[in-house]
Formats: sequence, structure tokens, C-alpha cells
Amino acid sequence: MVFFELFANNPDIVRIPAGQPLFSEDDPGHLMFVLTTGSAEVIVNNRVVETLQHGSIVGEMGLVSPGPRSASVIASSDCEFVAIDEKRFLYLIQQTPFFATQVMRVLAERLRAANQMLPPIEDI
Repeated sequence: MVFFELFANNPDIVRIPAGQPLFSEDDPGHLMFVLTTGSAEVIVNNRVVETLQHGSIVGEMGLVSPGPRSASVIASSDCEFVAIDEKRFLYLIQQTPFFATQVMRVLAERLRAANQMLPPIEDI
């Protein structure tokens, strides 16, 4: 099963017009999202750190570790996202081990990318 197909029949669709935010840095994070249509940019400190495409997940940190959003997500084109609340997130983790593995993989890849942007210790 393709990852985004887990959400194909989910009725919680969020439509975001091009140029508008899905969420902003420091907003409360209680939902994660799967991009099903369009593209969007993840922005940290006014810098694009990732471009989201069909099937990308975003906002997962807010469900794994509740707190304010660490980034903003702005639609590059008209977008549709499937919203995943904590109840559905926990169900998907319990019922679909592939889902849990994929979320962990995304978190690890983003951490690795963030680490690569840090200056070497001798430059500090």
C-alpha cells in the first residue's frame, strides 16, 4: 500500500489557496497533515528548508511531542491536505506498522537535514 493511500478516504480535507499558510511557526500543533494535491514550502526562520509534494507529511511533531509549531507551511500552489488528529494518528500507528515507520523516517530525515545546516563547531 502506498503511504498516502492510507488517507484517500479521509473526509478531513483542508484546502489552502496558493500563497496562504497551512500553519505558522509558534501556532499550537495538534494535527498532522498529508499533502494530496499541490505543493507547499516548509519555512524556518524565513528560509525554505523543504518543498512538500503529493504524499508528503507535515506537522507530525505536534502529535509526537505536543508544543508550538517549529516551522511555517505555505502553499506554493492550491493545495489539499488531509488532517490527521491524535485519535486517528494513534489508530494508524497501532494498525499499520508501515505508517509508524514512515513517520519515524520523515522525522529522522528532517533531523539529519537540520544537522547539516549547522555550522562546524570550530566556526562557533
